Amino acid sequence: MTACLVRRLAALSGASAVGLGAYGAHGFKSRDPGDYRILLYETANKYHFYHSLALLGAAHCGKPLLAGAVLLTGMGLFCGPLYHQALTGDPALGKLAPVGGVAMIAGWLAMIL
Repeated sequence: MTACLVRRLAALSGASAVGLGAYGAHGFKSRDPGDYRILLYETANKYHFYHSLALLGAAHCGKPLLAGAVLLTGMGLFCGPLYHQALTGDPALGKLAPVGGVAMIAGWLAMIL
């Protein structure tokens, strides 16, 4: 049951990454590739995709719920603030991103267990 739940979460995460990627490709008024908000959005989306795939791997490790929970937490704390700042211009959540990055690293390491 646990591995199945993590696979389902990976599928939802991947689907949302595709939808958010499509929005990012078409939704910004500025088309300047050097626009910092577009760069933030692309970074958030890239890591969102990578870690959606990592969740698929987590479903097959020894402790799928632990690895999946840590990866999801990391994705939320890293990608969420980047998406937020890119869409609103508000950097208030930016201090969460490094914590999310560490959690994503821990999620990858948790797949060793």
